[in-house]
Amino acid sequence: MMATEVKQTTRAQESTNAIERLYITMRHLLNRGFYKPSGVSGNALRTALLLLRPEIYGTIADDKAELNGLIYVLERLPEGIEECRFINLTSDEGFAKSHLKPIVPPKRRRNCYRIDDEQMNVEITRGRSDIYDILTHLTFLFIESGKICRRVLVDDGTSTIRDWDKLTEFVLSEEKTSEQREVALIHCANILSRTFDEVVEIQNKLKTPEDPDRFLNVIHWLGKLAIEEETTGNKRTITFSPLLRERLGHHIHGEKWADRIKAKLKNHNLLHRPLHIISANMHSVMNSLFAKKALADEFPDNDSLEIYKALSSDKNKSLNKKVKNHALNNGMLFLEDESGANIDVQIFDTAKFGKGSCCYTLPNTIAEDEKPVIFVMDYAFGEQAYETIDELLKPMEEGQKKTFLNVDSVSIMGKAGILEGGKGDIMIPSAHIFEGTADNYPFENELKGQDFEGHGLKVTEGTMVTVLGTSLQNRDILQFFHESTWNVIGLEMEGVHYQKAIQSASQIRKSIKKEVKVRYAYYASDNPLETGSTLASGGLGTTGVKPTYLITDKILQQIFNS
Repeated sequence: MMATEVKQTTRAQESTNAIERLYITMRHLLNRGFYKPSGVSGNALRTALLLLRPEIYGTIADDKAELNGLIYVLERLPEGIEECRFINLTSDEGFAKSHLKPIVPPKRRRNCYRIDDEQMNVEITRGRSDIYDILTHLTFLFIESGKICRRVLVDDGTSTIRDWDKLTEFVLSEEKTSEQREVALIHCANILSRTFDEVVEIQNKLKTPEDPDRFLNVIHWLGKLAIEEETTGNKRTITFSPLLRERLGHHIHGEKWADRIKAKLKNHNLLHRPLHIISANMHSVMNSLFAKKALADEFPDNDSLEIYKALSSDKNKSLNKKVKNHALNNGMLFLEDESGANIDVQIFDTAKFGKGSCCYTLPNTIAEDEKPVIFVMDYAFGEQAYETIDELLKPMEEGQKKTFLNVDSVSIMGKAGILEGGKGDIMIPSAHIFEGTADNYPFENELKGQDFEGHGLKVTEGTMVTVLGTSLQNRDILQFFHESTWNVIGLEMEGVHYQKAIQSASQIRKSIKKEVKVRYAYYASDNPLETGSTLASGGLGTTGVKPTYLITDKILQQIFNS
């Protein structure tokens, strides 16, 4: 037993060192301005990632291709990036005003622009966390493309195997039949050391009406560029634009975002009113406030959960529109982001709620001027949480005049990885600790575990780790956190950053009241300690509906009864 413990700690320490090396290398490359994935710096990133072997990337260290990890990465990078030899990370530099059409990855709101056949520009507006995220995903792609290259190049790199030649022939052909596609998939399976069943499954997951052969095209391009690097010396290059390097860490987008919000609050005479900030998605608060009333005809007898499940389906866009129109007619303001922060905002003025329009009621004794304003912001990303909340909590400045916001509470609801439980279970933190450091942020959470009991979901209370990136999670480190005296129940990406901003505003800068209430609650998107339960295994589906609305309901109950 003792021998196992020593071995595990050693592996956890190795993994911690690997994460540290990855981040130090990434920051060095950012300062330097460029790197070649096949060069010394690129090798350092690859070596560290292979040593770490994050759960999300599955069999990254094996010779066979990692297919679930590939899907996870492709959903977070722009379509066509595998074809580009030059990848340029930029700030918001005005590409939106050009003829270029933005490419937005399905699972990450970031604008990307295909400049030409060989170059992809990726706009970074969410700070360093965004850069770490992208570089880690790119390193995964380069590792996978290296595997393909090693499998297909033979005779000291002078020729390629027949499987590769046949796959290339299919990809480049104009007319493609389903029989030819199947044959190409058989060749592809051999190249990737995977079964035919496995590649067909991934092919079906990745195909689109516009590109039925997306999977085969991705594999072809990953291999093609790696082969060309090996045989012609034509290297892939990642660059960071001078403006991006200059702007990083200066809250350029966060400041623009917060200034616009404060101006909106001032225009509607809401600056002095009690403000309740909620970081959540753009549907759960609005639906919790209004859906049952707005959809009374469609769902006369159904309970709230059935309504929320219906609203979460893409098939029911008309129902969503009806709820949104009801909200807009009853005091909701919607601000689509224009700052580049990619964080939309909803403002609910409870004084403008029509009689019987809302599912919650305020005490009759409350004066109009004291009725709360609920401010909902879409999820921030990593370090961006500090940038946005830090700027939002600063007073509004007009010349010499400063107007302080009357912030009553800040509530954070989000998805997180759970260390004991399964998808959809709830975590209530009592403190956040920052991965890789001993920095810790204890707080008095207004939400308690008992608030969520009796709803059929497992609820855990304890410490949460704010990680540097979800794509670097490693079983050994998580096991250590879970079993050590840190009493860690889960991991997420924003908690420390939010709490750091709230504490500095309330305790040091005194820009908001010292006794500001904080609420943190997370529901599990995955369990990284369980094989097959990582983020790469797929989304939550309707499993996330119940915890999302349960947490939202508890937050709103406290706001309306405070």
